[in-house]
Amino acid sequence: MPDTPLWTPTPEAIEYARITAFTCELERRSGEVLGDYSALHKYSVEHKGDFWSAVWDFCEVIASTDKGVPVSDEEQMPGARFFPDARLNYAENLLRDPDDREAIDFWGEGQVRSRLTRRQLYDHVSQLVQAFQKWGMKEGDRVAAILHNGPEAVVGLLAASSIGAVWSSCSPDFGVQGILDRFGQIEPKILIVCDGYFYGGKRHDVMQKLPEVLRGLPTVERVVVVEYGGSVQSDLSDMSDLSDLCGPPDLTDSSDKSHEASTRIVEIWSKVLSTFTPRPIRFAQLPFNHPLYILYSSGTTGVPKCIVHGAGGSLLQHLKEHQLHCDIRKGDRVFYFTTCGWMMWNWLTSALASEAVLILYDGSPFFPDGNVLFSLADAESMTLFGTSAKYIASVEKAGLKPMETHDLSSVRTMTSTGSPLAPESFEYVYRAIKRDIHLASISGGTDIVSCFMLGNPTLPVWKGEIQCLGLGMDVDVVEETGASIRGEKGELVCRSPFPSMPLGFWNDPDGKKYQAAYFEHFPGLWRHGDWAEITGHGGVVMHGRSDSVLNPGGVRIGTSEIYRQVEQLDEIVEALVVGQQWQGDERVVLFVRLREGVSLSEDLIAKIKSQIRKNTTPRHVPAIVVQVSDIPRTRSGKIVELAVREVIHGRPVKNVEAIANPEALDAFQSIAQGRLRD
Repeated sequence: MPDTPLWTPTPEAIEYARITAFTCELERRSGEVLGDYSALHKYSVEHKGDFWSAVWDFCEVIASTDKGVPVSDEEQMPGARFFPDARLNYAENLLRDPDDREAIDFWGEGQVRSRLTRRQLYDHVSQLVQAFQKWGMKEGDRVAAILHNGPEAVVGLLAASSIGAVWSSCSPDFGVQGILDRFGQIEPKILIVCDGYFYGGKRHDVMQKLPEVLRGLPTVERVVVVEYGGSVQSDLSDMSDLSDLCGPPDLTDSSDKSHEASTRIVEIWSKVLSTFTPRPIRFAQLPFNHPLYILYSSGTTGVPKCIVHGAGGSLLQHLKEHQLHCDIRKGDRVFYFTTCGWMMWNWLTSALASEAVLILYDGSPFFPDGNVLFSLADAESMTLFGTSAKYIASVEKAGLKPMETHDLSSVRTMTSTGSPLAPESFEYVYRAIKRDIHLASISGGTDIVSCFMLGNPTLPVWKGEIQCLGLGMDVDVVEETGASIRGEKGELVCRSPFPSMPLGFWNDPDGKKYQAAYFEHFPGLWRHGDWAEITGHGGVVMHGRSDSVLNPGGVRIGTSEIYRQVEQLDEIVEALVVGQQWQGDERVVLFVRLREGVSLSEDLIAKIKSQIRKNTTPRHVPAIVVQVSDIPRTRSGKIVELAVREVIHGRPVKNVEAIANPEALDAFQSIAQGRLRD
């Protein structure tokens, strides 16, 4: 690693940062001297109750009761309970101080533009709350949504949480089976769906798959259609029984159907809202751990796990990450390129609790070209630009230099997640996007709807490193025995509880699946499934998912080490690497997607292998390099190494619907039957 950082905050920026003000307040409350971030982090994990209570006060959490005991049974992992006496409402915290300040700024690829003030957002939520109450919705009922990343999704989440209902969403590009694999498990009562969406310059209809979706969701009583894609006809609003549209519920199952809807009523979003006059919302005051939303694992190796997250834990964790780690403050304009099917949408939405403006974008980040998000940043005075490591690598491959074509003076922070951000991408950001910017690679996931490691506006940025461990997150890297290691690759774990741990999995009453997912490998420790390394700077280098770690000759190799080398080559657009069981060992197989007009010659294979050998070790060098036309990905953009590994070993992929481009697997099937048998 280099001896000098890529970026260092100025003394003025450090003094102005929210985390500095918080540290001073914590020192005043505790009587401790917390001279640097290491000391602050140590205090946050050793004095959990005091730390999280201070976060609650500093971020001004709204609750109807005193917050009470900060944590009970804090040594139990799982089993600890944060703020067990408190009662609050997530939506009330996000809808605080409704006035004429902007709340949401939406850009849709189909040239749709809209804005909502905080008062307008509050009023829309009030109108939908009244509709939910009229329809008999109650605490614990589920609202499912198939929506584009627009204001309606935010309104839906806040209306559901206002009354204590549970929200769950996915993006409209999901196929029917992918939708049913998720929502079919949670038995929603209300389904909100957009009529269509825009991507890559094309309109995609959603209504065509609605009949099949509804046949697989017998508990849905009412469907609310959002007019976005332009396929809802005016006469649809006059329909009262969806059986005309999609047929009756599927009653072929002989199990108890007493909970099923006898009719399905269709509503049009705009007409629902206009039916009710906005009025003050009576926010349900609920326990800290009342269910807020259900998120889903990727589902590439089986039916997705339904991960239930609590309102208080999600709120408090997001407030901490936004205000302390991302320096988000009132009036900031926060963007994340995401869909409603990725946990970063949930993370982004919570920025309303810090009275920031949400900048939402729906569509392709490369339509009409790769500058669209940078143009959005300039046009809307974006302060936080959130995206994925893949996006940064893609704009570099495209030869873009936003520093020369855009102003970007408003952007203080750029965050990156989804996969490890390559060291070269760190350099690219400072060379071609903006020199004076806080670049924060962040990592956590759907499992915790937040981060274990992330940024800090008062610390330097080192090439290839996530800046720091999250406050209140007792993160460690361990060897197989569970012993801590530094400067070496190992399993990422968390040694003690934190507020945004899942409440559990849906339909897992005894908690066995939950226990097995995180605590079985290292009893008493949360095993996150990442292969990581804590550096001498106190930062973290991510080496990929531990379940996709390569093991040739018994030497464990993180896949990101190979990606870093391969994707530096101009000929290669992207790559995927897996281990193949071979002659009693494991060999490394590298699949590459090449630039248009480039073919995989023997010279290029030699160049690839030389690049890897020169900068890593001979163990990293692939035994076989294969050209493919496409790389399979999840719908949130992550490459699916595990699915490819299953295919090349002749095993079925259990949930193809979780893959955005499942047809890409066909080529791997052919390759496995041909070249990989040699």
